[in-house]
Amino acid sequence: MELSPQYNPKEVEDKIYQLWEKSGFFNPDKLPKRHKKPYTIVIPPPNVTGELHIGHALNATIQDILIRQKRMQGYKTLWLPGTDHAGIATQNVVEKKLRKEGKTRFDLGREEFIKEVWKWKEEYGSKILNQFKKLGSSCDWSRTRFTMDKDYEKAVQEAFLHYHKKGWIYKGKRIVNWCKRCATSLSDLELEYKEEKGNLWFIKYPLAEKSQTLNPKFIVVATTRPETMLGDTAVAVNPKDARYKSLVACLPGRQGKTVILPLANREIPIISDILIDSEFGTGAVKVTPAHDTTDQLIGEKHKLETVQVIDEKGRIINSPEKYNGLKTEEAREKIIEDLKNQNLLEKIEEYTHQVPKCYRCGTTVELIPSLQWFLKMSELAKLAEKPVKSGKIKFHPKNFEKPYFDWLKNIKDWCISRQIWWGHKIPIEGENDVLDTWFSSALWPFATLGWPKKTKDLKTFYPTNVLSTARDIINLWVARMIFSGMEFMEDIPFKDVYIHATVLTRDGQRMSKSLGTGVDPVQLIDEFGADATRFGIAFQVMGNQDMKFVTDNILMGKKFCNKIWNASRFVLTQIGDKKYENKKPVAKTQADKTILKALEKTIKSINKDLDNFKFGKACHTLYDFFWHDFCDVYIEKSKLQKSENTNKILMYVLLNSLMMLHPFMPFITEEIYQKLCLKNLPAQAGKQKCLMVESWPK
Repeated sequence: MELSPQYNPKEVEDKIYQLWEKSGFFNPDKLPKRHKKPYTIVIPPPNVTGELHIGHALNATIQDILIRQKRMQGYKTLWLPGTDHAGIATQNVVEKKLRKEGKTRFDLGREEFIKEVWKWKEEYGSKILNQFKKLGSSCDWSRTRFTMDKDYEKAVQEAFLHYHKKGWIYKGKRIVNWCKRCATSLSDLELEYKEEKGNLWFIKYPLAEKSQTLNPKFIVVATTRPETMLGDTAVAVNPKDARYKSLVACLPGRQGKTVILPLANREIPIISDILIDSEFGTGAVKVTPAHDTTDQLIGEKHKLETVQVIDEKGRIINSPEKYNGLKTEEAREKIIEDLKNQNLLEKIEEYTHQVPKCYRCGTTVELIPSLQWFLKMSELAKLAEKPVKSGKIKFHPKNFEKPYFDWLKNIKDWCISRQIWWGHKIPIEGENDVLDTWFSSALWPFATLGWPKKTKDLKTFYPTNVLSTARDIINLWVARMIFSGMEFMEDIPFKDVYIHATVLTRDGQRMSKSLGTGVDPVQLIDEFGADATRFGIAFQVMGNQDMKFVTDNILMGKKFCNKIWNASRFVLTQIGDKKYENKKPVAKTQADKTILKALEKTIKSINKDLDNFKFGKACHTLYDFFWHDFCDVYIEKSKLQKSENTNKILMYVLLNSLMMLHPFMPFITEEIYQKLCLKNLPAQAGKQKCLMVESWPK
């Protein structure tokens, strides 16, 4: 069986993937006997609504490189795949589908709506996992998990009840981030901040009559959200701000001044607090404890009244009649108009600020008081801190430990309830809320292995070895998995946390499907092949945390595939039907010595790079060795020193090169190996009939 004149990935990839699946070697239980010591990676579960994007492709390539190398090194490797039910995102998708049919979820009712979601999941939920297969991911698909499976649901209920019995879960009315479109609370970590050009309105708050001896007779307050002024219960200044000393009670028992809240006609105090930034606006700010977290702290400290003026639908309540029922945007326009008419608007300045948006639908988030379930975080934060401080869990790069610790140091209790229908129902009688999606995914490293049951998988594969993930979910997910593992398993969930680069556009912008700046890896695979895509992506992983994606590297990967193919064809032509053991030959010429020494150096370098998560460096080393040392130099010299020994060296270097390249470029290397296995290797050496379980070069 000869290699065809040109490498065509479309003729190879599906065929080779079927070979792998048929072999059963993705499943650790079906690996050869030499594979004993377990090595586990659990895939960061993509949303069931998701499609493969370039970030997924990067992360999957990294994990597959690690898994394939360890499998060849004789480890009992498990790469466990699965998907997350993604409460808000999935509900949005199905609601959008219903809207096209002229229906809402309320028309169906909760039970029927959930049936619709399951139908959608069965039809579309495996799409992203099938795309991972196109990339060559060697996951054990027989162990695929979903966060709404019945067994997983039992794990989530067990975790909730465990925390509840310890007294760490409570229900309380607190200010939460509220998406009026999704009609649910969101955690701080589920917000995306968008820079928007707005205004800073400078509003005159008249001093109350007893303060009228002062001049001027009002205090000017600057705000970006005039509609919330209807809920003001104080005006605050910094105690060190000399401009306002005459207006604030500085000594115990001394009465401070008051103002009349414009439009609402309520008398409210002027107070001082160190949380106020004297540099913002006029240095005097409105305090609305019901609609701002800092204001809430100030309100609690000064025992201020809390007046909620925005409801769950984003409409004005508890205000003068003319404003009640208006949407916040409408209320803002009306309030500004009325302030102008009453000569209480001093000026307007343009102001650019960061506006919180719902991470799923992009709606501007409101801060409102709401009755929610919370998980106390004080003890759990300590659990998350300990193994990282002791070095049992290592971050790569190490600098990500600082933001991890900073978040834990300033952690708030976790709002774990959501007011949607798709998700894990809170296991309290009469409770219709569901749990935050991240509550269930925090259990992923052990719930996927059978917990709370004491399964064989749990005993064998926990703790896992490496977690590869993105920096933006270190707090959303990584920290929560760590304290969950420590609390429920009394052991760390993984030993190494590798934070991969964020893939940006060529000019350094965030990729966006909606803006047309995203890159579809499935299209890259279709155009260039999976190996070229994998190698071209990994080639760019050089330690920087922002990776500007260029298609040139994928084209380079394609050319490299052709080079590997052509070099292999040449070697096979030279050795004909002769069989060779994979045993280091004797060097008889200087060229022989040079290539064998270069091969040995490359093996050492690749091992060191992969142990230290230096994927790009490993790619560069492999590329340089194979293209220059082997093809440009030794193959050319072999044409002049034709001999049996030269053929042995050609075969030895090619086979070891294919082994090292396999984790990066699995399809082409396996295809070439299949020809070598069937034709040029002794029966014993090639008995497994798969490169993916050959012994890694030493």
